[in-house]
Amino acid sequence: MTDTIAPLPSDRTGDLALDDDAVVWSDRLLPGDPRPLVVLLHGRGSNERDLFSLVPALPKDAVYASVRAPLPHVGGAPGDSWAWFRSGLPGLPDPASAIAATAGVLDWLARAAPDSRVAVVGFSQGGALTTQLLRHAPHRFESFVNLAGFWIEGGADAEQDALLAAAARPVFWGRDPADPVIPADAIERTMRWLPEHAQLTVSEYPGIGHSISRDEIDDVAEFLRRTLVR
Repeated sequence: MTDTIAPLPSDRTGDLALDDDAVVWSDRLLPGDPRPLVVLLHGRGSNERDLFSLVPALPKDAVYASVRAPLPHVGGAPGDSWAWFRSGLPGLPDPASAIAATAGVLDWLARAAPDSRVAVVGFSQGGALTTQLLRHAPHRFESFVNLAGFWIEGGADAEQDALLAAAARPVFWGRDPADPVIPADAIERTMRWLPEHAQLTVSEYPGIGHSISRDEIDDVAEFLRRTLVR
């Protein structure tokens, strides 16, 4: 079964540009602001208000920006349900739209926080997008948090992937080993790929399903303190 995403007019990066007015901020970053930024990427069918509820449990010394995905997700509430890219078959997103979404996030970041130290936290499809950001711009981010997400096959070329081992960026991957939403083959691909391309921390939370637990958020907060807020 495929996602019901509104058709892309084309694969141009501009079609997946983020809406600057659809960002929830914990505070505004001014030029020269020394505080680090954490970018929050919601899951498919959700919106920019979703992950912002986690902010009170995360480090206080950072600024948080929860951005809205660019594609309307058909079947959800109009204007309230969004997706980052076409998923295609379960666990096999469309690589072209994944690359375009990655470029859209990086373009937004260049506008919103060109000089800030940045970490990214994503859930589900947003978690998958964190692996894309790792592949395309590892040195733009201090660290990456992938919650209940996976690696996107075909979302970058071999040369880009080959450079990641040397970059050794810190990645936190949290999940329920019995997650009922992410297919087993997508998890297996991620388990093979991430250890070879990142400085990886893996934490499992049995029984939480396709969700985020308080214990997991506590671990994410500690990871961000260690890798970003220092």
